[in-house]
Amino acid sequence: MPSSFSGRRHELGQNHLIDRGVAARIVDLVPPGAVLELGAGDGALTRLLAGRPWPVTAVELDPARVGSLRRGLGHGVRVVHADMLRFPLAGDHHVVSNVPFGITTALLRRLLSQPSWATAVLLLQWEVARKRAAVGGTTLLTASWWPWFGFELAGRVPAAAFRPRPAVDGGLLVVRRRAAPLVDPGQRGAYQRLVRTAFAGDRLLPALRRMPGAARWAAVERVPRSVRPRDLPAEAWASLHRAVTDARAARSC
Repeated sequence: MPSSFSGRRHELGQNHLIDRGVAARIVDLVPPGAVLELGAGDGALTRLLAGRPWPVTAVELDPARVGSLRRGLGHGVRVVHADMLRFPLAGDHHVVSNVPFGITTALLRRLLSQPSWATAVLLLQWEVARKRAAVGGTTLLTASWWPWFGFELAGRVPAAAFRPRPAVDGGLLVVRRRAAPLVDPGQRGAYQRLVRTAFAGDRLLPALRRMPGAARWAAVERVPRSVRPRDLPAEAWASLHRAVTDARAARSC
């Protein structure tokens, strides 16, 4: 099975945007600059992006839609026949995507691991967008990338804005690369191992009981034992990582 939309069948949660007002809202969220659109579909976003004074590359897997987009958009947009999960993401640009529901996590993980793009405006399932924006508490995936990215919930999109109509509403998630990371990128592996350890338990401090520096960090920051990993904001994760790193370095001296 292909990893994203293929042909004109409804696969892996591909729902095409038909509401022009919603499309305009999405494009308005994209900062000035070159844009890479992943999963152009019938071009609801592509046509609006093409009206901006910056280059647009539109990636689409369905060859029939690729042909239609090329004929309709002319030379102003580079339309590429490719799988969004395999297309190279390197380059100085922003990312826009009406993400097929079935590959949301795979695409997010791939985007977040890439070093170059600045802002991603993503149309996801409503509950997924809320979780990634840490509304009501963070998740393992968001906490794992918070030191390098900010996640913002930018609005709800009704199911009626799509065809085929999905069973749930959509949500707009804006992901911005931090100009000043909270954790050095060279420490990403160590930081993410810390986050995975913390999320392995229901409560933060019991899960980190064998982690050097965690208990002292909790005492200094006045973090109660009842706190769950989902309760920590981005800055607290970064300060916890620093405390653990410093404690390990002191032990090795």
